Amino acid sequence: MEATVDLRAYFYLDKMQPQVAAYIGTTAFGFLPIAGVASLFIEVRPGMAINNITDLAVKKSDVKPAMQIVERQYGLLEIHSDTMAEVVQAGTAILEGLGLQEHDRFKPKILSTRVITRVNDYHCQLINRTRSGSMLLAGQTLFILEVEPAGYAALAANEGEKSTDVILVDMRPYGASGRVYLAGTEANIEAAGNASIQALQSLGGKEMGR
Repeated sequence: MEATVDLRAYFYLDKMQPQVAAYIGTTAFGFLPIAGVASLFIEVRPGMAINNITDLAVKKSDVKPAMQIVERQYGLLEIHSDTMAEVVQAGTAILEGLGLQEHDRFKPKILSTRVITRVNDYHCQLINRTRSGSMLLAGQTLFILEVEPAGYAALAANEGEKSTDVILVDMRPYGASGRVYLAGTEANIEAAGNASIQALQSLGGKEMGR
């Protein structure tokens, strides 16, 4: 495989949270994960290279792919297993095939965060019309995060859910940028937002180019 692939996002989830697993189950077309599995997300450019990456992963380890998405310039793959060892083995095979290392990934770049308290009924209706997760209810507090590369939205959503009792309204881990919408009480949203941001800021890698 050519070493001209940009490793836009690369990260593990040690334990996929129930709502993130359920969200993937309602939006993906592959072998769907359940709560508690170990997972690897990888995003690359050019997008079609994701097919070679999937091939490496499933032939070198006992993992199942849930998401393989080519969206304009970028490709996204999610693979999972009951054991982290199998997922790590797949990740190692992918990096070797690309001629890259984990630190060659792009660092997450948080584009914006927003907290909206006591969301209005009409605002809820607008968001609920386009969401793929749970419904946002009037009076809840809403946390919105936008990040590049898009794949890192899955990390933000998973760590936000892991930290406290919140509702996953939407998660878009593909495209030009990723987005996460979490809802709950004001206190829980503060905790979840902090956990999401800290998870993204903890990852090393290269600064994003244009």
